[in-house]
Amino acid sequence: MKTLRTQFLHQLATSGIGAVLLSAAALPAVAQTAPPAQPPAGTLPAAAPSGPYTLQRAIDVALQNNLTIRQQQLTTENTNLVLRQSRAALLPSANASATQNWNYGTSVDPLTFQFQDQTIRTNNFSLNSQVTLFSGFQLRNTIKRNQLDYQAGLSDIEKSRNDIALNVASSYLQLVLAQEIVRANDTRVNTSQQQVGRAQKLLKAGSVAESNVLDSQAQLASDELNVITAQNQVAFYKLQLAQLLNLSSATGFEIEVPALPDPDDVVLLTADPDGTYQTAQGIMPEVKAAELRVQSSLRTVEIARGAYYPRFTFGGGLFSGYSSSRTTPVFTGELEEAGQFPLFLIDPVTKQRTLVPNTFAVALQPGFKSLPEGFFNQVKNNYGKQLQFTLNVPILNGFQVRTNVQRSEIGVKQNELRAEQTRLQLRQSIQQAYADAIAAQRRYSAAKRQTEALTTAYRNAEIRFNNGLLNGTDFNIAKNNLYGAESSMIQAKYEFIFRRKVLDFYEGRGLSL
Repeated sequence: MKTLRTQFLHQLATSGIGAVLLSAAALPAVAQTAPPAQPPAGTLPAAAPSGPYTLQRAIDVALQNNLTIRQQQLTTENTNLVLRQSRAALLPSANASATQNWNYGTSVDPLTFQFQDQTIRTNNFSLNSQVTLFSGFQLRNTIKRNQLDYQAGLSDIEKSRNDIALNVASSYLQLVLAQEIVRANDTRVNTSQQQVGRAQKLLKAGSVAESNVLDSQAQLASDELNVITAQNQVAFYKLQLAQLLNLSSATGFEIEVPALPDPDDVVLLTADPDGTYQTAQGIMPEVKAAELRVQSSLRTVEIARGAYYPRFTFGGGLFSGYSSSRTTPVFTGELEEAGQFPLFLIDPVTKQRTLVPNTFAVALQPGFKSLPEGFFNQVKNNYGKQLQFTLNVPILNGFQVRTNVQRSEIGVKQNELRAEQTRLQLRQSIQQAYADAIAAQRRYSAAKRQTEALTTAYRNAEIRFNNGLLNGTDFNIAKNNLYGAESSMIQAKYEFIFRRKVLDFYEGRGLSL
């Protein structure tokens, strides 16, 4: 965040915009060589709609087209799915299975448990369900942790949106500044052209030396170069802003130049940065995300400690099967001889038995034959049910639970340090923004007074130059001194505006011009 807020002044110092207002003799204008900032390129960049862009419109388009935000949204959606899955873990599980096997040679029939020396086809069907009754509150703590992670992800999305908005605001103000530089240099070219014309007339009249005309022409050439450089800066920042908006081209892309008040028209900043920090601490998404991750790590500790407790589950199942080797007896409808038995005579008095020779009794029984049992009959007859309670008590597992608890406690401390670092960076950024805004406002006031004084000196030098009382070199020095003062004033103005908008952003008032 701090880098975003210092980007504006850094680019002013390195891009050569300030040098546009200075004399080529004092400080030659430097062409822009640094490549524009490259936001993530879209697969299908949007076309630039008609009409100039306001700052709010530019921010809205950038937020809509930026791929970093889209990627963050997908990451958060994935976190939401993890949350939904952890909630579903409270529900019972249910699974059905069916198998078909062929056994060749000597094998044990899995249904009759008899050795068979033939090819056997078997089918097994089962339906099982299980629910966790107690697991050290790990499931519920997992839900709470994932919910905190999801909320932190939403805060990350908001932080990404804030970063894009600050980048757009910085580039927008840079483009406005570059356009103002172009207008200022156009005015100076016109002034230099008029000055060359007057010098040539004075030379013909014999009032000034030829060196004055040459100095005026050299100054005009420098001013024209500064105009070209400033126009290049406008094209550069226009392209940079169009890329931040992920537009297909910067052709036809224009912005609406707002009416910005001078820093002198704004009351000097006297508010306490600590008050702004207290406000920002409650609304900045990066602070909220850091605090949510601290709470999430505390839940991770509770999940790790839950492994110390026993795990109690309940399950049930239904099962059945079929075997091709299983047979069933079927009545043939006929009587079969079961065997012959000898006959005896029993004396009623003595109760002694006497064998009747060559006489036998024949026993008959119903006739049966073994036939393969039908598939559906076997499935029906082999149907079974099962209920099961399982209790797992952890006793010793290589101190894995204790190690996991200690690691999760270290994770809590790391997240607490990250949250403290986030708050510290926020405080420092606000303090720096206040200091820079006040310094820019004071520098603008000083530069404005300097400009007013140098304007008077320039007018006096111009009168003397036109009357042949001042050579061209001294006149150009007075002119370039005025340009340098105006450059410092314009830079201080836009620096103050950006710093003030950053402070408004921290106070929850949004970015607007």
